[in-house]
Amino acid sequence: MSKEPRVGLFVTCLVDLFRPSVGFAAVKLLEDAGCDVYVPITQTCCGQPAWNSGDKVDTAELAISVIKAFEEFDYIVAPSGSCAGMLKKHYPEVFANDPAWKERTEKFSEKCYELTSFLTDVMGVRKVWAEHSANVTYHDSCAGLRELKIKKQPRILLNSMKGINLSEMTDNETCCGFGGTFSVKYSDISNAIVTEKSGHIEDANVDLLLAGDMGCLMNMAGKLKRQGSKVEVRHVAEVLAGMTDKPPIGGKA
Repeated sequence: MSKEPRVGLFVTCLVDLFRPSVGFAAVKLLEDAGCDVYVPITQTCCGQPAWNSGDKVDTAELAISVIKAFEEFDYIVAPSGSCAGMLKKHYPEVFANDPAWKERTEKFSEKCYELTSFLTDVMGVRKVWAEHSANVTYHDSCAGLRELKIKKQPRILLNSMKGINLSEMTDNETCCGFGGTFSVKYSDISNAIVTEKSGHIEDANVDLLLAGDMGCLMNMAGKLKRQGSKVEVRHVAEVLAGMTDKPPIGGKA
């Protein structure tokens, strides 16, 4: 009998502070897939905001903290394409010229995955047994899609569910306008982008918007609510795990 893989769950800041239910859903999905799941209490921010702002010193400090907290596990999984992209793609860049950490970081980053990618590509999951009756559409986040090639993975899992009717919105691969600090520094441009995105969501004629990144979801949920939309917004993990007892992100319109 094969040993259960030991998985460290990188919860992410936004999940921890705004949507803990996503973390619990991720744990359920991983355990259902046969993983032994751990959530290190010493974990902190992945360092992406500092990295994107050019603060290499604080990025390195945060990265070292994360690596030390998680490197003992067989895999590191995050319910976020953005944070997973930072761990997998950018950590090696942070320490590319640091002999003391270069090899150690590369070994760590090879074990890092986004949640739906890990379930399908590593654990071979092709079906989840949760049921949810809704017409849904899916937003592909920039980091997950372009850095980690996450496209088919969440759709494989969603299409295996009873009750889910998945419809693709126009320009589902186009940015929602969040982009971390971009939405703060360039709020007018960000608002224009999310306004166009919300129009595509409405035109899809669905009940529920799903995505794999909390930043995107909060941005789109806020815009939809301000426009009086009836479309609910949730993290894909909540639906896949059958844990939809909490109000949708942004609350009901």
